[in-house]
Amino acid sequence: MTILETRPVVARPEGGTLIEQFELGLDAPICLTWELTYACNLECAHCLSSSGRRDPRELTTEQCKAVIDELQRMQVFYVNIGGGEPTIRPDFWELLDYAVSHDVGVKFSTNGVRLNPERARFLASTDYVDVQISLDGATAEVNDYVRGPGSYDTAITALKNLQDAGFKDAKISVVCTRQNIGQLDEFKAIADQYGATLRLTRLRPSGRGADVWDELHPLPEQQRELYDWLMANGEKVLTGDSFFHLSAFGEADGGGALPGLNLCGAGRVVCLIDPIGDVYACPFAIHENFLAGNILADGGFENVWQMSELFNDLRAPQTSGACTKCAFFDACRGGCMAAKFFTGLPLDGPDPECVQGYGETALASGERIIPLQGQDHSKKNPTRNQPVMLTLSRRDDLQAPPVSACAENPLAGFTL
Repeated sequence: MTILETRPVVARPEGGTLIEQFELGLDAPICLTWELTYACNLECAHCLSSSGRRDPRELTTEQCKAVIDELQRMQVFYVNIGGGEPTIRPDFWELLDYAVSHDVGVKFSTNGVRLNPERARFLASTDYVDVQISLDGATAEVNDYVRGPGSYDTAITALKNLQDAGFKDAKISVVCTRQNIGQLDEFKAIADQYGATLRLTRLRPSGRGADVWDELHPLPEQQRELYDWLMANGEKVLTGDSFFHLSAFGEADGGGALPGLNLCGAGRVVCLIDPIGDVYACPFAIHENFLAGNILADGGFENVWQMSELFNDLRAPQTSGACTKCAFFDACRGGCMAAKFFTGLPLDGPDPECVQGYGETALASGERIIPLQGQDHSKKNPTRNQPVMLTLSRRDDLQAPPVSACAENPLAGFTL
């Protein structure tokens, strides 16, 4: 059960850096991620939300519109829509249109399954909409290993449809893995070919990603390769706050910090709404430990954002444990909260991919307690879309039982 109560307001400093201001939280999130559904036509091996089957309790069309109305009142500039595969929801296009007409821009992530020429033309004619196509390999061999057979071709077809329709500046979203770090130039070439912008994100060990993290997360030398590539190409590549743990490289050799916020914004400037209205501190931490409230049970999203005990605790001054003694702490800020939590490391300890090697030492200590995944919406039976990696790495006997009562049919109630 979540508790919402009035908390003491931390005095906002006069002046100060942007990071110092952001650490105290804002009246509304800068980056709000909203997972509309857990239903998905794919079964990506590293899916953060273990998506596959829809939850029959997911918000109705009218409840979703009420959330959009609230975001408009809060002056939330735009919302990141994801899933699952959001375009599978029958009312997705209606909700997109409703958001835009109510001054809430939409950036949605998709595997491209529904982006046919007709939909591409609709998107090209709609203002305040950004489209992000997921692609985790610059070749079908690398991509389909984690995303499933045919998913590379689906993504490329969607990019071509958008380009042919005149859609400007689509995004290609890449989760960086051990297998694709060597393809960064190829990814950039694909983006240039389709008039798109490349967006790189970090692999997090949450959802199904926890099962494959040991095999997929980049090796230490690849972390350096990624940092060097971003320093050379970063002005034309989006990263959000994915790689602030790499900034210690620049601190050590004078190479400089990466572009971006370089701050864990969980509960301060970012959060996530899931398909049933639960609000989590971070899109990468869908777990009861990071559950701030529910928009239906706790008086709406604004009330959860401003009054949640969890969020107010995150906005209070933090002690970062041993990391504060590190000479590189100001550069990396201790790394990613979700990455620590799901690898069983303390939240005030080092990032598991700490570039100074402290994470490797902590991971090898043998004192970790790896938490069970809070939810699992994975499909019960393999389908033709199941990626090769999932058949090799699945550990069903270690999965936590599902929390939500998902329909057995992954697309129950939907018409493709």
